Amino acid sequence: MSPETTPAPAPPAAAPDRHPVERLLRTERMPHIWCPGCGIGTSLNCFVRAIEGAGIDTRKLVVVSGIGCTGRVAGYLALDSFHTTHGRAIPFAEGLALARPDLKVAVYSGDGDLVAIGGNHLIHAARRNVNLTVICVNNFVYSMTGGQAGPTSPLTSVGTTAPYGVYEPPFNLPHLVASCGATYVARWTVYHVRQLAKAMQEALTHPGFSFVEVISPCPPYYGRRNRLGAAVDFHKFYKEKSVVKHGAETRELEITLGSPIVCGKFVDLERPALLDEMNKQLTARLGDKYQPYQGLKGQA
Repeated sequence: MSPETTPAPAPPAAAPDRHPVERLLRTERMPHIWCPGCGIGTSLNCFVRAIEGAGIDTRKLVVVSGIGCTGRVAGYLALDSFHTTHGRAIPFAEGLALARPDLKVAVYSGDGDLVAIGGNHLIHAARRNVNLTVICVNNFVYSMTGGQAGPTSPLTSVGTTAPYGVYEPPFNLPHLVASCGATYVARWTVYHVRQLAKAMQEALTHPGFSFVEVISPCPPYYGRRNRLGAAVDFHKFYKEKSVVKHGAETRELEITLGSPIVCGKFVDLERPALLDEMNKQLTARLGDKYQPYQGLKGQA
């Protein structure tokens, strides 16, 4: 999207007889591709409500996704959105955020896309404190390609590539991004729709790198192979076994098969975002010789 691009008109207000979130969805593409019981659609509903709650100008909001089930989210949003290559959603979004800092850029993808092939980009975006919001839907497997074990699959859980159980330690995502420098970190399940929508709203309005982990069921692969039941059983588990601990030590947020899931807001702090730090340092070194960078639009 070049600086000369004319912003798309704001979506019209919802008609009285329409669902309130429809104005931000490409309803002509419905029904969606997600399986019955999948939580990605619920997370998308929360995200749209977060956009509404934050009062964001949708002409200034861009959503970037990668490959996988969650990566299809971008195609259902009636916003400027990009469906990128596997593992490359974050660097694409970084380039967009740095070129056009007047935009709000959100990355919306899954654990396999963001943490496996895209893991290197995730940790460096957090380290740099790039002004990005990252929504990571974690269903513990590579669902779109058949249920292979991934970097968040709990120990002993079963997948198509781990028929006798996973033996590689999984990532603790809140601890991973927090230790790399993320300035906002939260985790909720798709059962906690109000809390999840609030966390997404806070993440969208937080300056710097914000990260929201969304725990979501995958009944056909993760659920069936690990005998966890149907989607309703997942939600009962989330209701009964989730523990809310705001400000919890992120080292203690590991998820093991069948154990309680700690949810909440764990990190919410301020430090200069990447462009602010760059302008500050170069101004200090170069003085009047340096013109603070404001993005491509600011240089036009």
